[in-house]
Amino acid sequence: MNEEDNSERAFLQILFRADGNFPQRLTKGYPVRGARLPYRYDHYTWPELKSLIPKQPVVVLPVGSTEDHGHHLPLDVDTFVVASVVDASAQLIPEEVLVLPEVAYGFEDHHMDFPGTITVSDEHLLHFVLDITKSVAHHGFQKIMIVNGHGSNAPILELAARRTVTETDVHCASVGPGAGGGFEDYTESDVMSHADEVETSAYLYLNEEAVQMDKAASEVKVGVSRFYWRGWARGKGSAPLKMMDHWSRITDTGVIGDATKGTVEKGEKWFNASARELADMILEFKQIPIEPRVDHH
Repeated sequence: MNEEDNSERAFLQILFRADGNFPQRLTKGYPVRGARLPYRYDHYTWPELKSLIPKQPVVVLPVGSTEDHGHHLPLDVDTFVVASVVDASAQLIPEEVLVLPEVAYGFEDHHMDFPGTITVSDEHLLHFVLDITKSVAHHGFQKIMIVNGHGSNAPILELAARRTVTETDVHCASVGPGAGGGFEDYTESDVMSHADEVETSAYLYLNEEAVQMDKAASEVKVGVSRFYWRGWARGKGSAPLKMMDHWSRITDTGVIGDATKGTVEKGEKWFNASARELADMILEFKQIPIEPRVDHH
């Protein structure tokens, strides 16, 4: 058996139990296709789903990306992490939420110098997500939440949420997967932006075998000035000056931050805090009343 065959066998051993059957979950908080879960929108028949409309659960759409994340992380970081956080949140409040299948592609034009990245134009992503949210609204669900796992999707998904509100009679919001309960208290990096300490830690916690820590890098080519820096800076938060450059101009590896500081323990803290925070956000969002419009012409 050659090296490629050995690699394939090792991968299959991760996926399957010794008895040849799929496990309940591949990793923490990420459902395997076919596992029937009470909070999954797509796991119901249409009559079953219809019966849930009077209960008005919040319908949640996770949106990620397929893009470079350094030499040490797989391309699915954004999708895998956001879908896992959403799933874990839903486990906390299974009767209050319905989770749609995740969208695995996003707006990535600035990452296209890195092989493997898949980009969807801003117009296509906007209208694709809007078609989903308006379909959900058409069926009578009144609360829809888009949970974003990729930074450059944010303005597009916010517009999709706004247009859902103005073009239907429902509430639709867009959020990130959560700040993780003050991650600055348990992280060490001064700058975090991409494939960094937090993302590496999250993936280590969810699926440690898939992370190649021997290839993790520390790289911050763009410094912190008065108004501009990439991502998050300790003591400053996010930069007030918003500008997205081509990724290959500002990083050689795809990393911005210090991936070498990632640990399972940090990932567990971030993940659990993020899941609880998102669950609380969903519950609060559900309680916001939809007031009647008033035409003042």
